[in-house]
Amino acid sequence: MHWSAGIVGTGSCLTPAGRANRDKTQGKGIRGTDIMDSYNSFHVLQQQIREAAAILNLDSATVEFLSWPQREYRFTLPVRMDDGTFRIFHGYRVQHSFARGPAKGGIRFHPDETADTIRALAGWMTWKTAIVDLPLGGGKGGVICDPRQMSERELEAVSRAYVRAVARVIGLEQDVPAPDVYTNPQTMAWMMDEYETIRGRHQPGAFTDKPLQVGGTEGRRDATGRGGVISVREACRVRGIDPRGTFAIQGFGNAGQRVALLHKQILGGRLVAACDSRGGIVSEGGIDPKELVTYKLRTGSVVGFPGATPVDRDDILEAEVDVLYPAALENAINGDNVARVQARIICELANGPTTPEADVILFEKGIHVIPDLVASAGGVTVSYFEMVQDSSRFFWTEEEVHRRLDQRISTAYHSVQKAVREKHVHPRLAAMVVGVARVAQACKLRGWVS
Repeated sequence: MHWSAGIVGTGSCLTPAGRANRDKTQGKGIRGTDIMDSYNSFHVLQQQIREAAAILNLDSATVEFLSWPQREYRFTLPVRMDDGTFRIFHGYRVQHSFARGPAKGGIRFHPDETADTIRALAGWMTWKTAIVDLPLGGGKGGVICDPRQMSERELEAVSRAYVRAVARVIGLEQDVPAPDVYTNPQTMAWMMDEYETIRGRHQPGAFTDKPLQVGGTEGRRDATGRGGVISVREACRVRGIDPRGTFAIQGFGNAGQRVALLHKQILGGRLVAACDSRGGIVSEGGIDPKELVTYKLRTGSVVGFPGATPVDRDDILEAEVDVLYPAALENAINGDNVARVQARIICELANGPTTPEADVILFEKGIHVIPDLVASAGGVTVSYFEMVQDSSRFFWTEEEVHRRLDQRISTAYHSVQKAVREKHVHPRLAAMVVGVARVAQACKLRGWVS
């Protein structure tokens, strides 16, 4: 591996721009880069749908129907703050598809949230649930706010206000939310409680990824990372790569930390590089994942980890490793840096970390991408398991959850690889072909399209 051990970046490793764009992005926040702004996520989604539809020979009415959310809501949330004043927050809930079942998707609390981002993520949830063959559609929600500047009481007030705004259009048979950026199981507990208060009955399955004590499931905390590692295991078998090789993680939040532990535990291998919002580290001799997670939780960053060399956070994407896990936000691998990407397998734990142009280049370079629609589907899969268990009031062991998750992710991975071979397309387009075909078939059987 070759590393430029220059100044450690002070911005977020979630920013997708290369080093040349760093000065432009300071002060803009984690979504404020020139490259990220040049890709409207919803437009990217619609283009992906058109490309998949062309391969499937879908008619124009079906394409138009799949290209837009079936329902979307926008609302204002008045919330009393700790100082006694009121603030008005803006919230969204987008329900992209009900063709295969109730909508399913997270709720994000983020200062730079947009309607198009929510639309795109709702659509991607539709394809993700279809690829893993869950009887669900796709949804996504968000509140424009900065949780880092709010007290716990204020966050609870925003959470409950959000539920009051959407209570009539969500629920176990309509739309089941989960956590996403800057929300967590405690957020879901508040939301579930508010929803049950409004409805006047016990409905824990209306929200997933709750604490175990109020209807959560075993195996949910590490589901996204575990699903990613399962897909990497299958990819290594297909590509003839030793899973005990080297790996790097871009983004060391919850998903990054868990995949570091699980990759080591399940596959073996050597973690050689990681980054977070303050910078990156590298150690060619290897980094102990448990020690790094402990250090991160204690200090708030991977920077300064004993025995590791500091590097620029963007260099992590260019690591010469067997497996790279992009585990931050979208568009991290793009036209500016894709030529320098050297990993043999890229496992996308983040939503849309690779731009459309980079997808094609990686495919031509022979780098095997496991698209987020498969790689990060472990979370929604175990959320579905939670819905099933809440409905039956019978809960599975952690081993049973892991077994069922392994089966779903493995099957999904190989269904996408089959489409890669048969359609001669890159993995993301192959995944879209699988997902769009299943949803389009459901729409046709319902009589929504011809």
